[in-house]
Amino acid sequence: MAVVFGILGILCLMYYGVIVIYSGAGTSFSAIWIILALGFFAAAAVMKFYPRFRDKVPVQLEVAVITFFSAIAFIFVVVELMMGFSSITFQKESVNYVIVLGTQVRGNKISRTLERRLDKAVEYAAYHPNTVFVLSGGQGEDEDVTEASAMYRYMKSRGVQLLLEESSRSTYENMVYSKILITERERLRRATLRAAMAEYGYLLPPDEEITIRVGILTSNFHELRAKGIARHVGIPNVSGISAKSDPVLFAHFCVRECFAILKDKFVGNM
Repeated sequence: MAVVFGILGILCLMYYGVIVIYSGAGTSFSAIWIILALGFFAAAAVMKFYPRFRDKVPVQLEVAVITFFSAIAFIFVVVELMMGFSSITFQKESVNYVIVLGTQVRGNKISRTLERRLDKAVEYAAYHPNTVFVLSGGQGEDEDVTEASAMYRYMKSRGVQLLLEESSRSTYENMVYSKILITERERLRRATLRAAMAEYGYLLPPDEEITIRVGILTSNFHELRAKGIARHVGIPNVSGISAKSDPVLFAHFCVRECFAILKDKFVGNM
């Protein structure tokens, strides 16, 4: 086992190097691979030298340590499996709104991940032309423009109905502010329809009888958390529309997302 842990540590360091070369040293959460490498090297050292002083270690402590790390591994595997299942899209019917979640903009240029999401939005719009797309994303400290405005420039010539949400700084805020935007648009739309139909003696059904379906378009690894937060803030009839991830950074995104899911679950965002 010491050799296995040592190899895992080396692979983590190598992957960190790949991330730095491919995406830059400032890639969010990339330092986790150095931490994991150090953890695996420490585990390798323990596995190699532990037999020499095992008799001096209380059995209770040994069992506690093994149980702790086994629990961490189990939780990680379960969360990753849930992320995988959540990224599978089964719903084929059209939705009324699609919330397209923003992600890092480098200066004023969209990232590879964001481009994949927008290409998926364009693909969806080709089959569902009546869907309204809510482009959601504010401006980060290292961004020259809001993510929503960068997405708008990419999609404005595609013949798609667009709404911009430019205030959010997190997935939770994406959902809260997008819900407000959708609610207000629906209020105005229904008021206009109600007035127009009243002239001819017709009535619209009560608002509570009108079903609005909302799709959450984001990267496959992000779908579980995004849909969980959307349901938590009260967005109705949520379904997922998953975009493929950058194959080089996919493992990094999955590890990072596991921590993000546990954090949002702990603080009550999901």
